[in-house]
Amino acid sequence: MLDDTLLDDPAALLRADRDRALLALAGAGARVRTALRLAGAAGVDELRPDGRPRAVLVAGHGSALTAGEVLAALAGTASLVTTLPPGDAEPVPRADRSAAPAAFTAGLAWQLPGWAGPLDLLVISSADGGERGLIALAEQAYARGCALVVTAPAGSPLAEAALQVRALPLPYVPANLPEDGGPPAGPGTEPDLPAEDPAALWAHLTPLLALAQKLGVTQLRYDALDAAADLLDATAVRCRPDAAAYTNPAKGLAARLAGTVPLLWAEGPVAGAAAVRFAAQLADRAGRPALAGLLPQALVAHRGMFTGQLGAGADPDDFFRDRVEEPDPLHLQVLLLRHVPAASGANGAGGANGAGGANGTGGAAGRSDDGGEDAGPAEVPADDEGPRSFGASRAHRLAAAHDVRLTEYASARSEPLHALTDLVALTDFAAVYLGLAAAQS
Repeated sequence: MLDDTLLDDPAALLRADRDRALLALAGAGARVRTALRLAGAAGVDELRPDGRPRAVLVAGHGSALTAGEVLAALAGTASLVTTLPPGDAEPVPRADRSAAPAAFTAGLAWQLPGWAGPLDLLVISSADGGERGLIALAEQAYARGCALVVTAPAGSPLAEAALQVRALPLPYVPANLPEDGGPPAGPGTEPDLPAEDPAALWAHLTPLLALAQKLGVTQLRYDALDAAADLLDATAVRCRPDAAAYTNPAKGLAARLAGTVPLLWAEGPVAGAAAVRFAAQLADRAGRPALAGLLPQALVAHRGMFTGQLGAGADPDDFFRDRVEEPDPLHLQVLLLRHVPAASGANGAGGANGAGGANGTGGAAGRSDDGGEDAGPAEVPADDEGPRSFGASRAHRLAAAHDVRLTEYASARSEPLHALTDLVALTDFAAVYLGLAAAQS
């Protein structure tokens, strides 16, 4: 159950936000600019590559892997981009049993694929820089002759190891939060596996994309990252804690997802990366399970849920339900994320046919030339009759046939990175708001 009153109480929201997640998201644009400047100072701007690498491998965990998936979505089929998640985890022995447990990530291990060699680039990214498995991976890649880039906090063991294996060291930019991190974590938290900084994605992604631009792995505009930072700032203003729920798109989305099992459907690789990111943030920040999938495959993979108990026309607004004796039923909620580039020179709306936000919750859409309004993705009204792809049309018909609510958000930005920024920034705030309001209910 969601505490609706908390969403309209900025002071209560900030008190509930123990680890300053909202503040971290508000500073995401500044982190992009700082990371871009430091990456240039570290030598990315001076790179003169002879050509593109055969493959780009991105190793790490959490948001570092998400950054690799975003790069793969932006690179498309022009370059091979693959992520390297940890393949094993071993307990780390403690010399002193009274000491705090060692971080879970200290025991993670990575392995290069057998085909990786001198024609390939390995990018290792870590927010901590203390993972022994990543240091071992860097040594392994050096022995294989791979080109190496390491993003890690300055002075960390991983940053020091990067110098030993002749890697290009890039700094990881942490969140600029007050020194008092808030009250100590509650009894339900895991001391050796804390929640991730919700804006860490941008600290991993910015140097990775700056490098990819230089190597020709992506075809981003030269100022794409600077413009993405501006879009993050604009979203932070729209989704700020003191914006009323009826004008704040992130609070509106959080309220819609309360008491639901979300199916996060996406059309295209950019929206797909945003959906996977949103599922991870809902789990980490709101403690909510969600299933992400790409259309049209998701229609087959998730169709059984529509005929089950969750999708049997459950109506949370049933007038005759006894709200004292009967708990709120769980029901399905489909969230459809799309990237629908508008025609050049047209005022793009977030959805088809220039659809704006419904009931003021989605907001107006941004311009398709990425240089005008920064209103973010639009919520497409359910009765919009604009042209849709086969997958999107089938998704709407399936939801309607089983009385399942479907909410669609679409970005009309012509630049794929900016469309992804629109979708990720909105859903990141929504996950945090949902977690804060649910925790206080």
